[in-house]
Amino acid sequence: MNYAQLLFPDFSLILCGYVLCRYTALNRDVWHQVETLVYFFLFPVLLFHSILKSPLDLNAASNLIAAGVCMGLIAIALSYSLPYWPVLGRFIDRREHAGAAQVAFRFNSFIALALAERLAGPEGLLLISVLIGVCVPMFNIAAVWPMARHAQSNFWRELVRNPLILATVSGLTLNYLGFRIPHWLDPSLGRIGAASLALGLMSAGAGMQLSSLRQGKALGVSLLALRHAVVPVVAVLLAQGFALSEHQTLVLLAFSALPTASTCYVLAARMGYNGAYVGALVTLSTLLGMVSLPFALAVLH
Repeated sequence: MNYAQLLFPDFSLILCGYVLCRYTALNRDVWHQVETLVYFFLFPVLLFHSILKSPLDLNAASNLIAAGVCMGLIAIALSYSLPYWPVLGRFIDRREHAGAAQVAFRFNSFIALALAERLAGPEGLLLISVLIGVCVPMFNIAAVWPMARHAQSNFWRELVRNPLILATVSGLTLNYLGFRIPHWLDPSLGRIGAASLALGLMSAGAGMQLSSLRQGKALGVSLLALRHAVVPVVAVLLAQGFALSEHQTLVLLAFSALPTASTCYVLAARMGYNGAYVGALVTLSTLLGMVSLPFALAVLH
């Protein structure tokens, strides 16, 4: 399978968003509103719908869930240990690190959902939705806690207000209880999901910026190396250790090599950190994803 060709539609939408934002009247102010719409409404609906529309066999997916959680915990631990590494730690500002550490373990859910169905069909979409449902709360807790501590913000308020956590937890709960979406409502939710993927990918492109990368070079290189090189290798080892099926391995590898979440810089800026710097790291991560995803899927797999 030609994974570079498979990934082209998603990255072409990212490029489209970048071009529209930089060279047309659809400037950053417009895309900020689009991003808000996607983050607080369209994307939560897509997550909720993806989790609910197929029965979830927790026993069959338990190994994948365990591998995803282990991968996430390892990525979080490596990310937050950077200031304590010999030599490297001396070049890392602790407050800058608190706002940017999330880049190494969070993931772009727009790209994840757009990619999964083409990789493994409806099963792939369900599997990636399960991983998102389990990992979004864990990663958001890991991202918000140190920032809330440094910024003296209310940790639980930031967590409870997160729309992705609300959508995934409610979707998993209702799926477990056997609730199913009525047939007459399914097409509308499907169209909302399709809109969220296209607009989410274009918003990721519109938010790309590199002007703030002159500072914190050691921190930025370390976080991006973890995100795009170390975590995919960890995923391969976990896939073998948990004896995952072909589709589960493919989904875990794609999940491990995704660009970081485009909302990293939104969260950092909202909590009083250097949003421009985090946004530059998100941009580089999006560009590196064009290399790390084909590497993980074609070489490691």
